[in-house]
Amino acid sequence: MNSPATHSLAQTPLHGLRVVELGQLIAGPFAAKTLADFGADVVKIETPKTGDPLRKWRLLKDGTSVWWQVQSRNKRSVALDLKEKQAQDIVRQLAKDADVLIENFRPGAMEGWGLGPDELLAINPRLIMLRISGYGQTGPYRDKPGFGVVAEAMSGLRHLTAEPGRVPVRVGVSIGDTLASLHGVIGILTALHEREKSGQGQVIDVALYEAVFNCMESLLPEYSAFGAVREAAGSALPGIAPSNAYRCSDDGYVLIAGNGDSIFKRLMHTLGRDDLGNDPALTDNAGRVKRVAEIDAAIGEWTAQLTVAQVLEALDKAAVPAGRIYTVADIAADPHYQARGMIQQVQMDDGTLLAVPGIIPKLSRTPGSHRRNAPTIGQDTDAVLQEMGLSAEQIQALKDKGIVA
Repeated sequence: MNSPATHSLAQTPLHGLRVVELGQLIAGPFAAKTLADFGADVVKIETPKTGDPLRKWRLLKDGTSVWWQVQSRNKRSVALDLKEKQAQDIVRQLAKDADVLIENFRPGAMEGWGLGPDELLAINPRLIMLRISGYGQTGPYRDKPGFGVVAEAMSGLRHLTAEPGRVPVRVGVSIGDTLASLHGVIGILTALHEREKSGQGQVIDVALYEAVFNCMESLLPEYSAFGAVREAAGSALPGIAPSNAYRCSDDGYVLIAGNGDSIFKRLMHTLGRDDLGNDPALTDNAGRVKRVAEIDAAIGEWTAQLTVAQVLEALDKAAVPAGRIYTVADIAADPHYQARGMIQQVQMDDGTLLAVPGIIPKLSRTPGSHRRNAPTIGQDTDAVLQEMGLSAEQIQALKDKGIVA
């Protein structure tokens, strides 16, 4: 496994970008994490004592989620009770000097604290404010609680993730939240570029369901043009053939994407089915889609006689895109993951090593880097407040009142 790349902060592409993160759990914090990986100074605001609930999600090590070490690396933590006016004043002061503020509370929460766009942009007209919510800041559903799983359902994704006639299943990770985060990052970088010309900040409104819907490819235009409602198709890719998962003799599965015209001919030759590969009716995708059941059956008969390894060896030789289904154990042992720095070892505060995903996208000259571990709750409260000009006595007085920690 590779260790994190070591680059000075000044070499990072977002060095000097000041970000205030008010979100929790996944959507807002993932967006801030992406910026932090590339050098942004992210000050994460957390609730005193309990902090971000993600700290206690999934599997814990010494009382803290190991997921936390990925989601909050490179960030600084300030513990504030946002229900207190003095804490809200601190956020306003942070926002005054920030480039970006990220929040993913329910619409109206920020306004209730006096931290809505009208207030913050009046303080800092150059501020870029990313707001991620279930249904967006407008519309009839704006006040409904919305999590990523609901967004996946509303966007049409969950309808497609199933075997035909069976219960729809989730992707297995919080894909709705993550897609919204990435759209948020795109919005931030776009707004930063525009600010170079106008000098003005703006609000970025990202709805979870819209982020997923944006990735639904031809779903809507096919319905508009033909009245076609795409249905669940299991592991197949409807309208594109052949592309499916096929069982092998050792009960494993191989994913085979033989849907390119020349690739299809090579695949059929490898199967010993030149009759299909040379069939004029199957020279393009439209013809293959009409006979996809026949093609899938031919591929399935061939893979059923071979192990996963044998199938992959044969298809590699034929230059046919194929792959087995990885578990995380496969990922951790894979030489390609390691060669590209996608499995990094970080040293925890107790001295133990933890494997975490590497940083993407990969920039050739100014790559992102892992510079500091995820913070403990309020680890940087004193330092950040001192940077704002508060004295040690003032900070202690706020702590005594439970406003900061």
